[in-house]
Amino acid sequence: MRLHLLALLAGGPAHGYELRQALEKLLGEAYPQPNIGQIYVTLGRLEQAGLIAGRHVSQSDRPDKRIFEITEAGRAAVDAWYETPSEAPRVRDDFFMKLALAHRTGRQDQINLINKQRRHYLNLMRALSRMDTGGEDGGRIASLLIEGATLHLQADLDWLERCQEELE
Repeated sequence: MRLHLLALLAGGPAHGYELRQALEKLLGEAYPQPNIGQIYVTLGRLEQAGLIAGRHVSQSDRPDKRIFEITEAGRAAVDAWYETPSEAPRVRDDFFMKLALAHRTGRQDQINLINKQRRHYLNLMRALSRMDTGGEDGGRIASLLIEGATLHLQADLDWLERCQEELE
């Protein structure tokens, strides 16, 4: 969340609720919405790290608010984030470890585990297909996020099929 907030602040100063609204507007239901408390805790940490600077703004009809602005160090962190490729393949997958250890420990049938995981992935795919993509830009960004998640799930389903073929 640190870098997501920094990237939003690179577009201009904002307070916590504006940042949350920006994420909601951009991604709609496609992305789990952050808790406002989590946003403010993260903003505090970013400020302590010198990546953003905050200032109080008085409001006559509401409580004062704190507006945050990105610093040069924050801009450098965002630039580095954009330049760094995202995570490597998932070789430390929790399900894979369950599958690998099930036979060895005798605690669970491997095919049963595969079937449970398959049902879970199919339920996730159904939930994704029902999501509202009414985000920014006519929902294009949210649609791409949903499509990417669906393709990952399909690849996981294909891999589960391969595991089952190998283990039967």
